Amino acid sequence: MRPLRYSINVSLDGCVDHTAGVQDEQSHNHAARTIARADAIILGRTTYELMEFWRTAEDLPPWMKPFQESINAVKKYLVSSTREPDGWNTEALTGDPVEAIRTLKERPGGGLYVGGVALPLALADAGLIDEYEFVRYPTLVGHGPRLFDGLDGPLNLQLVGITEFPSGARAERYIPASRS
Repeated sequence: MRPLRYSINVSLDGCVDHTAGVQDEQSHNHAARTIARADAIILGRTTYELMEFWRTAEDLPPWMKPFQESINAVKKYLVSSTREPDGWNTEALTGDPVEAIRTLKERPGGGLYVGGVALPLALADAGLIDEYEFVRYPTLVGHGPRLFDGLDGPLNLQLVGITEFPSGARAERYIPASRS
């Protein structure tokens, strides 16, 4: 079974609003490498539309180009009842998203990544996420969507790796330990 990994940027106070974070070159390149290692990424409509910026972005600083190349090249699955794919190496996942992703995991291949907020919540509740990565920024935002707000119950995680960046950001990787 292919592993499903989840990665998201988060402030110290748990905000996952991508427009509120402060990106730096090292964590941005880390994200580019993360996407480049995936067979495909799975995105809900909101995150998909947020990532579409990279589809046609121009005049980017050189350090942002590896992320743009990775996101543009990778196969994408769109989970949405209101939006159809229109190119960009994207295929729609139809029906129940949890069951569709369970089926994707059962196919041969390497790893899958999921991003966003609502879709990963449903996948965590279903026990489908094999690894969590939280790129924590040393920032307090004080508003915005919170990480896993509404989770059915506690999910105990085991820390398996940390990557620290010169900016003070750090990528923390966890695997599920048990469900309380």
